[in-house]
Amino acid sequence: MSEITNIVEASQRLDNWIESQEFCGWDPFDALNSPLLKRLTFGSRRLGQVWVQFFKHSPINLRPLLGVSKGYNPKGMGIFLTSYLRKYQQSGEARYLERILFFADWLQQNVSPGYNGACWGYNFDWPNRGFFAPKGTPTVVNTAFIGLAFLDLYQFAHDGISASGFQLSGLQPSVFRSSLEIARGACQFIIHDLQVARPASDECCFSYTPLDHRCVHNANVLGAWLLAEVGAISSDSELAQFALQAARYTARRQLPNGSWPYGENGNDTWVDNFHTGYVLVAMNRIGNRLQTDEFNGVVKKGYQFWKREMFLPDGTPKFYANKTYPIDTHCSAQSILTFLEFTTHDPQGLEWAERVAGWAVEHLQNAQGYFNYQRTRYFLNRSAYMRWTQAWMQRALTELLFLRTQHDLKTILREVLP
Repeated sequence: MSEITNIVEASQRLDNWIESQEFCGWDPFDALNSPLLKRLTFGSRRLGQVWVQFFKHSPINLRPLLGVSKGYNPKGMGIFLTSYLRKYQQSGEARYLERILFFADWLQQNVSPGYNGACWGYNFDWPNRGFFAPKGTPTVVNTAFIGLAFLDLYQFAHDGISASGFQLSGLQPSVFRSSLEIARGACQFIIHDLQVARPASDECCFSYTPLDHRCVHNANVLGAWLLAEVGAISSDSELAQFALQAARYTARRQLPNGSWPYGENGNDTWVDNFHTGYVLVAMNRIGNRLQTDEFNGVVKKGYQFWKREMFLPDGTPKFYANKTYPIDTHCSAQSILTFLEFTTHDPQGLEWAERVAGWAVEHLQNAQGYFNYQRTRYFLNRSAYMRWTQAWMQRALTELLFLRTQHDLKTILREVLP
């Protein structure tokens, strides 16, 4: 059986498992959804971190025993929206359209209240090393990914229907107009509700949430990516200027070897695989959308570092540049998406995306169809996390199979056309 056939079958098994769970599940960071553990924090963020990290790294899923219910995760729902749009674009099957409507409606009904525009947080309290974010506190990362998903929905209506030949008979034009307004609203949250650092007059950095002042590079440029996209579509020079300044902040803090630390705080200096992937994809999209080559050298240097240092020859995605374990499904998924992003610059991009996907299917997919959380040096953590692993891996495999189909079609046309 060929590797691509294995990937097709693995993608179908994953889809079946996700849909059998009705897109509802646990998360690595949801420990404080346990009423008992929440009381046992005694109001301490540090104790909350301890419980979250204990649950996250435990090889046994303790959530059912301690009353942590499965739930819908807003970021997961945004990723599902993007994936099912792509599935519909490729096949035109009505069942995917029904899913699209479900995700879009759920996300509109679950916007975090009390802020400008539209924004989303997590469905759990999140104590972390920098701050404590109560359940529902919006983050720039969640809001950016969900805003981009709504933008995909809007753009598909205007660009994708004629290209794909499929009609969205179940969707009214108002759905698409509201999708653009939601994406614009997400931009208003980013520029008006987040803390904005300005270390220089021509650069800025967005905070992770309205509650903190951390400068985290992937969060900063993911927000800027959404601003650049909406700014270009809407001819909004203010959004475009914010995006340019945020991208400059991160570009100018690239390390000499081409990498980026997670953030600029003293305890945020590590360099990991999937956050670097986020930065590379976002920076590449910002440059494209703003029609500037200002970041080309930075992106090229960063991609070369990432490809050289973050993988073993067989496609194993390392977690850190200097440390392989834990081997994480999320890293695998973002690695696939990052390689696919750079196929126009790297002739080996598609091959590497398939190599990582093949490795993940062989070493991380459970017999039930879902993907295990992590493989450590000593054991396999079989926890099934809906957002962190399943949504992201579905997104990666869906995009890989779509682009592989496009690639094969172009190859065929080159061979048969004069």
